[in-house]
Amino acid sequence: MSDSSWTGLRERLLDRYDDFVRKLTRRLGSADLAREAVHETFLRLQRTDPSEPVRNLDAYLFRTAINIAKNKRKVESRYLTFSETEALVGIPDDTPDPARVAESRSEVALLVRALAELPPRRRAIFEASWAGGVPHATLAATHNVHLRTIQRELELAAEHVRRFCKEKDRASRRNSHR
Repeated sequence: MSDSSWTGLRERLLDRYDDFVRKLTRRLGSADLAREAVHETFLRLQRTDPSEPVRNLDAYLFRTAINIAKNKRKVESRYLTFSETEALVGIPDDTPDPARVAESRSEVALLVRALAELPPRRRAIFEASWAGGVPHATLAATHNVHLRTIQRELELAAEHVRRFCKEKDRASRRNSHR
């Protein structure tokens, strides 16, 4: 049993280290992977105790190293390659920067102020159509008016918002030039 003990396995691995690396390199196609697998095999033999006697030490060590190498490749295949990482680095970040967020909030606040000046029905129609996506025919039925009235209310609301925003934009430019 001394040949099949873990001590015997470790000694055998150390004695035949170069042979195992050569044989694994041929099988795996990579000397680095072969050395890593033999090293990990040795470490595994340090951590575990024998459960049963081993009949063929070389075959056992080789099979253990092969399994370790396969597991390592499987894990590494989940990682991105250098070229995949490079491709991702070139993807622009579409998230808005703080200045754009502030600008958008300012624009929304301006729109809210413009809508506050609209008559209640016109505002309700505008918000339902533009923000809620409610069809014009549904709005006409809801407000008990003709479809043309809904279209006219939307035109007037849109014109008011455009005019309001232009005036505020002019006023802010005048103030910034002072």
